[in-house]
Amino acid sequence: MTKKECVKAAISHKSTGHVPYNIQLTVELSAKMGEQIRKDFPNKDVEDDLKAGILNEFQATELCIGNFVFDSQNPCWWGWDKENFDPSYGDIYAVPENMPSVIRRDTDETVQKYLEHVKYIGDKYQTYNILYIYGGHWEKAYETRGIEAFLADMAGEPEFAKRLMTYIADINMEVLPKVASCPELDAVLFGSDWGTQNDLMMSPKLWHEMVAPGEQRMYDVIKSNGKDLWIHSCGCILKLIDTIVEMGVDVLNPIQPECMDLRYIKDTWGDKLTFWGGISTQKTLPYGTPEEVRKESARVIELLGENGGYITCSSQNIQTDVPYENLKALIETAKAYS
Repeated sequence: MTKKECVKAAISHKSTGHVPYNIQLTVELSAKMGEQIRKDFPNKDVEDDLKAGILNEFQATELCIGNFVFDSQNPCWWGWDKENFDPSYGDIYAVPENMPSVIRRDTDETVQKYLEHVKYIGDKYQTYNILYIYGGHWEKAYETRGIEAFLADMAGEPEFAKRLMTYIADINMEVLPKVASCPELDAVLFGSDWGTQNDLMMSPKLWHEMVAPGEQRMYDVIKSNGKDLWIHSCGCILKLIDTIVEMGVDVLNPIQPECMDLRYIKDTWGDKLTFWGGISTQKTLPYGTPEEVRKESARVIELLGENGGYITCSSQNIQTDVPYENLKALIETAKAYS
C-alpha cells in the first residue's frame, strides 16, 4: 500500500492496520531542527533531491519525517496589494468605498511549474498531494482591516462586509479552477480560523449568512473536480461541524484537545469526517516528557484511528518551544502505528 493509498483509505474510513501521519512543523522549527531530523531519519532520495535543488530544506525535512502527505503552499494564489490600499482600510471608523487592490500570480507558467513539481514528488515518493490555501475567504477579508475592525464591520456595516467577502470569493473562483482540475493534486485545504479557545468568533447565524456562501462556492469547485476537501479551523467550532459535513468537508484539522473533547468528536462525527491533529501542542509536546508524548500520541491514535478516519498529527504546527526529544518521540510513535 502506497502512502497515497493509505491516506485515501483513512478518508474512506477503512481500517487497514496502517494509520497515516502528516506531522507539521513551523518554518522556524524546521530551520532549527531540520538538520538533526534529516540525520536521525535519513532518506537518500530526499538528500539527493535537496542537493539537486528540487527540494528546499523545509520540504526535505518533512519528507524525511516520512509524512504520507506532501503539502505545498500555492505560489499561484493571489495576495493583497497593501501598499496601494485605500487609506480608509486602516481607519476602524471608516467604511471603505473601494474594493482593495490585489496581486495576481496565477500565470500559466507559474501554475504549470507548480504542478510539475507536485507530480514529481507524488510519482517518486508515492505521497498524497494537497494544496494549502490559507486565508482563502474569511481570513482574507479580515486581513484588509484587522480582525477586530472586520468583526465590527460584520455587525455594524453588514453591506460592506458582504460586498468585500463576495469580492474575495469572485477572485478565488477565477484562480481556483486553474489548479483544482489537475490530476497532480488529491486535495485542497482551506485555512479559515472561525473559533476561539471556547467558542466561535461570531454567532452561528452570522457565520451562515456571511461566511458560508463564499465557502460553499469554493467547496463545490473542489468536489466537482473529484478532490478531497480539507478544512483547517482553530478553536472550538462544535456549532459548525454538522454544517461543514453537509457542505462536503472530508477532513477536519487541527482538533485541539483543549478546545473540543476528542471522544465526543469521534463518537459524533467519526463516521462522517476524517480527523487530522489532536495531539496537544499547548501542554504535552512543549512541557511533557518524551514518555508522556509517546503515551498521549498512542492514546490519540488509538482513539481517533478506530475504524479509519484519522491522520496522525499535533493539534497545531509544532513550534520552537517543543524539545527535540519530544518531537522525535512523536515521529517514532507515528511511525510505529503506520
